[in-house]
Amino acid sequence: MSFNKVSQLLIGDTPGRSTELTWFRIGPQNATKKVYLQAALHADEQPGILVLHHLLQLLRAADAAGELEAQFVLFPMVNPLGMGDIEFGQHQGRYNRGTGINHNRGWPVLYDAMGAGLVDRLGTDPVENVRMVRAVLSDWVENLPRITALEQWRQCVMREACSADYVFDVHCDDDALMHIFSIPQLQQDMQRLADRIGAAATLLAEDSGGGSFDEVWPAFWLRLARECPDKPLPLPVVSCTLEYRGQFDTFDDLNRQDAENLYGYFQEEGLVTGKPIGSKSNAPAPTDLRATEYLRAPQAGLLAYCVELGDEVSKGDRIADLVLLDGDDAFVERIPLLAGTTGRVISRACTKYVWRNANIAKIVGSEILEFRGDYLLSD
Repeated sequence: MSFNKVSQLLIGDTPGRSTELTWFRIGPQNATKKVYLQAALHADEQPGILVLHHLLQLLRAADAAGELEAQFVLFPMVNPLGMGDIEFGQHQGRYNRGTGINHNRGWPVLYDAMGAGLVDRLGTDPVENVRMVRAVLSDWVENLPRITALEQWRQCVMREACSADYVFDVHCDDDALMHIFSIPQLQQDMQRLADRIGAAATLLAEDSGGGSFDEVWPAFWLRLARECPDKPLPLPVVSCTLEYRGQFDTFDDLNRQDAENLYGYFQEEGLVTGKPIGSKSNAPAPTDLRATEYLRAPQAGLLAYCVELGDEVSKGDRIADLVLLDGDDAFVERIPLLAGTTGRVISRACTKYVWRNANIAKIVGSEILEFRGDYLLSD
């Protein structure tokens, strides 16, 4: 049995800006599987913190009862740098103030950093190949530069995630139903997860274009395997982003149930024993992320929605009206905003004042939308 709280000081780049990163390590140290979970990478997204708070209690009890078959590493608030980003009484937290980069974008392309040097080291034993590659990856992460607070933070987080068999990055959307982002190669794993957590959609793309945290790990293994087709190299990590509804869906009872459902998934995966808990549903089958439309505002205005979350719409249906706020027709005319695909509305904007090109709805369809291009994220 093992329940440990770990902290690391992140030394600030200027006086008064140092902070502490805290995480928990739970379960047997000699476990053959490792599960990594983090919440609030986008620090303005709070539901995940409460979900992991409740999950932490469940795992602690399971550890005391000897029911953990894996080691769990939880960062309930993984981005203390972003948590301190408060300006004029409003919490921001999505972007790094120093670089302007989204905290969940631009994570390293691991194969470009070290993959070529591994090609000749792979053998005929898949288990040994995974062990060797993970050792090299761990050494690379350990030697990353850690001068700035951002570098210290990223290195610490990657150190824990790089050896995990499961990497779950817990987020939320704006005003949304629960959904999942992952890769096509994990479709069956994601269906089991979606059934357990009650996801309204599972959106798959091997490369969504932004270098997001959850894609870093499988991308490395997939690229290495493609460069060495004659060597046995399985995909040893189940990785995804879990979108726990919207920013305002931080409620004790709701997020406790979320934690129980997620715990039930880990039980189903054989990572936790004991009496089964949580519920199970029949979630929709995963779809290609390129079939999801991000409906955007053509100009600034005030939104008046015509649909609710979960509504099924057809191409050309009115999703919202945009009340004009300037020009000759200001405060008199509305512009209808129409669906560009047939599907289900799973997100809307909380803030009804929007500006040109703001994302105002996410519609999950089945038809590939060629206009989506290579960048498949909302920002």
